[in-house]
Amino acid sequence: MKTILSLVTLLFSTLIIGQNTYLHCGKLLDTQNGKVLETKTIIVSGDKILAIEDGYKQPNSSEDIVIDLKNKAVMPGFIDMHVHLEMETNPQKYLEGFILNDADVAYNTLDYAKRTLLAGFTTVRDLGGSGINVSLRNAINSGKVEGPRIFTAEKALATTGGHADPTNGVKDELKGDPGPKDGVVNSIDDAKKAVRQRYKNGADLIKITATGGVLSVAKSGQNPQFTVEEIKAICETAKDYGFHVAAHAHGDEGMQRAVLGGVKTIEHGTLMSAETMQLMIEHDAYLVPTITAGKSVTDKAKIPGYYPDVVVGKALDIGPKIQETFGRAYKKGVGIAFGTDAGVFLHGENAKEFGYMVEAGMPELKALQSATITNAKILKMENEIGQLEAGFLADIIATNDNPLENIKTTENVVFVMKSGKIYKK
Repeated sequence: MKTILSLVTLLFSTLIIGQNTYLHCGKLLDTQNGKVLETKTIIVSGDKILAIEDGYKQPNSSEDIVIDLKNKAVMPGFIDMHVHLEMETNPQKYLEGFILNDADVAYNTLDYAKRTLLAGFTTVRDLGGSGINVSLRNAINSGKVEGPRIFTAEKALATTGGHADPTNGVKDELKGDPGPKDGVVNSIDDAKKAVRQRYKNGADLIKITATGGVLSVAKSGQNPQFTVEEIKAICETAKDYGFHVAAHAHGDEGMQRAVLGGVKTIEHGTLMSAETMQLMIEHDAYLVPTITAGKSVTDKAKIPGYYPDVVVGKALDIGPKIQETFGRAYKKGVGIAFGTDAGVFLHGENAKEFGYMVEAGMPELKALQSATITNAKILKMENEIGQLEAGFLADIIATNDNPLENIKTTENVVFVMKSGKIYKK
């Protein structure tokens, strides 16, 4: 009966849409069940997967397209839960806020977004910029430019002097007193207003900086920077708007406050204690490890003049610890959501994270599932992305090797389709 329905649906789709794409897949990764299936045909119609059939099916129409992936490993597009598409590391980064216009930043994002997509990341969560990330999302959604599907936090929320205070490190005349409109929170009322402002500005979620950070021009990289009450106000207000909350956090006390306050993901988690890990398990919070960023800032901090002096010590202290903490958290049973902090390192190199996760003790399959079904669930898109199934969006990528046998193959994605459109083959 299922086969008959598939054939009827296929015939109807061909008549209405006029063209389908047939992907002949030698190996197909079933992310839900953790299996590699062989000799399959994925039939794509419009922006969705119409059917997955056994064997190499031939088209019913001369207008249909056949893509030969018989010697490839095919899987759903990856999801990176922590990128910054408005910036990319370089020695002049701390000057760019004074010399780049919004238009300059916007043009740069086009390159970063395209590189991300061509690396196999068909969906990302942008965790903080100036608001240009909202315009980028809209431009991609409307088909004007090429890039991944974006869920954006717009501007991250901070306390005065906190990691995402936009006036850190500038001279007194420029510091002013930024408030909720600028993403700076110092009370429960501020917290509510800042969330509502992000909604007004077009955000999809909320990002807070629960502790100090490495790359901000501020002394501490780990002190708590919000009260539990402020975080609760942020999370409760965010819930009213259908948002979840991500929390940048390196220090343990700030993490505990964030989890108790209701955040869904902890970004980095560098100095996380066993107590905090247990708290995250109990509250169904996820760790987004960003190991690649930790390694990158450690390397860059050793280059004289690459970072301001106030950043160098923090980078050398925090950066090397992220991978080891991730390994302990995974073994403890903390939920892991794949995320890299791309922008802190070069966009398009996101898949290096897989190798670092496996190196720290996470099996290849679990690492791939963290970047597909886990992240789709957090984004409440578990019925649309993260799997290759009939009815799901046709976000499909391929590598030369089976990633369960060679995880490094994810760093060389050779085929990319997003929403049924081929971007790389």
